[in-house]
Amino acid sequence: MPRPANPHLIDTFGRVATDLRVSLTDRCNLRCTYCMPAEGLDWMPGEQVLTDDELVRLMRIAVEQLGITDIRLTGGEPLLRPGLEDLVAQITALSPRPRLSMTTNGIGLARRAAGLAEAGLNRINVSLDTVDPETFKTITRRDRLSHVIAGLAAARDAGMAPVKVNAVLIRGLNETEAVPLLKFCLAEGYHLRFIEQMPLDAQHGWNRGEMITASEILSMLSASFELTPASEARGGAPAERWLVDGGPGDVGVIASVTRPFCSACERTRLTADGAVRSCLFSNDETDLRSLVRAGARDEEVADAWRATMWGKLAGHEINDAGFAQPIRPMSAIGG
Repeated sequence: MPRPANPHLIDTFGRVATDLRVSLTDRCNLRCTYCMPAEGLDWMPGEQVLTDDELVRLMRIAVEQLGITDIRLTGGEPLLRPGLEDLVAQITALSPRPRLSMTTNGIGLARRAAGLAEAGLNRINVSLDTVDPETFKTITRRDRLSHVIAGLAAARDAGMAPVKVNAVLIRGLNETEAVPLLKFCLAEGYHLRFIEQMPLDAQHGWNRGEMITASEILSMLSASFELTPASEARGGAPAERWLVDGGPGDVGVIASVTRPFCSACERTRLTADGAVRSCLFSNDETDLRSLVRAGARDEEVADAWRATMWGKLAGHEINDAGFAQPIRPMSAIGG
């Protein structure tokens, strides 16, 4: 089917991508057991990573020509990107101004939250799988829980509301943390989102049996809280939401594996080395970095991006017999 003359990031299934996920680096200062080995990974050489100017140009094209309205900065760990505050200020100076958010592990956020907010960062998600210090050390192989807790508080105090917490539960590791995490987030005013573990680890050791499903998570929470489905339309949001004990606090579950929401997906992804991916689980990419460095015009870059998204598959195919895990791990793709 020929692609219609539509300037936006449409695909053959009628979806329109308006949400851009931008990985700033593949490096991370934690070593979460479900993400990478203890020794880390072979990081991208510096010359392969997009420069600030290249990043801003691609985001400008996305905003001006492709209809992107929301940008989320990810990694690896985006706080490891040098000059992040200046980069945020350049992104929020784009016109039309995109809504800008970031996903981080929270290490170092305490001293930078105010500066990031001042530069224009609107909202933040912090990954936190436990509020128990020993379990945190087991999962991340680092003794940094207090740093994450301080980072969350600093983001809240800087006005980046709502501050969201992303948690992954793994069987035999932190499956008892569902209720303590929710109690912590309710007390502190954070919005908790549980995410089913996905096959994106560098070791390619994902085991469906170790994944705590959305149904199990809700069952655990229902033993201690009254959960009521939220009345607002979900739209393209990945999380199903429930009010807790009548509200106003809520909890969300992102059931990427057992309740896929691919049919409503609004995302496109840019890796730190300049590859566009139509899906988190895609095994095909389009190299925009080479186009940019070869002197391509903005419209040529935009057309390559449009073509990539036009070829987007109907879904991630995790539950299909022929599913193949992406070669790149999550830290190299961006969350």
